[in-house]
Amino acid sequence: MIHKKTNTIIKGSAGKYMAVDITYPSNQKAKDIIIFQHGFKGFKDWGHWHLCADKAADKGFIFVKFNGSFNGTTPEQLFDFADLEAFGNNNFSIEMDDLGLIIDWLQNDQSFIPSEEKNTQNIHLIGHSRGGGIVLLKAAEDDRIKKVVTWASVAEFGKFWSGEYMEKWKKEGVTYILNGRTKQQMPLYWQLYENYQTNIERLHIPDKAKTLKQPVLIVHGTADPAVPFDAALQLQKLIPDNQLLKIDQGDHVFSGRHPWTSEELPSDMEKVMQATLDFLKT
Repeated sequence: MIHKKTNTIIKGSAGKYMAVDITYPSNQKAKDIIIFQHGFKGFKDWGHWHLCADKAADKGFIFVKFNGSFNGTTPEQLFDFADLEAFGNNNFSIEMDDLGLIIDWLQNDQSFIPSEEKNTQNIHLIGHSRGGGIVLLKAAEDDRIKKVVTWASVAEFGKFWSGEYMEKWKKEGVTYILNGRTKQQMPLYWQLYENYQTNIERLHIPDKAKTLKQPVLIVHGTADPAVPFDAALQLQKLIPDNQLLKIDQGDHVFSGRHPWTSEELPSDMEKVMQATLDFLKT
């Protein structure tokens, strides 16, 4: 029997809260745990992520997905970017710390999952887009992580931060990013850059990727318009123990969209999930 616990609220970074979903098969057997990190302008209930959780549970995993505490959603409005002030004050350090709090929560028997149902010695991370960078960095600093999978991951944060754009951002203290789906102008405050520079030793993906001891599966579409496929090739060169899965003509979300009304995964995402679960089971 598949058990689901949705929208459990736990404390995240800086006093804000995170909504967490857990999906798992109840069979009195200890199961590996997968934690999914959403990306920039992402959230746990986007598109077909719930079907990914179902498929992982069907294959014998516990699947955990959550909203970062500063991702712009709120516990009351899970599907909308209702807190743009939080979104603007988000940064990579907060996302790293939120992920660490989720791991702690699962390991310390604070979650509702019975202890006999979970193998807290086998925790794996999946990260999409910007979330791919976060899970790589977290694995580099946390040996509780056994394996990592990146979906359409960035290879470096702030790669294109330069020139007049940066001067204007610093002078005004804020820049805006259009959300193509919601048409919101979403703020990014200058603190994002300052936090990155202050914590560069922790947050520089190219340097940290070289130190990874965990096996990593890199999944990327060759037609990704948001994060070009070249990012996957960069990660492949940096990470010592890696496999690369190329999705021919795959886009940034592997043929998904929001909302996703089908009860089946899109074909590209089906390939991605199958390869991901095979990798984590091996």
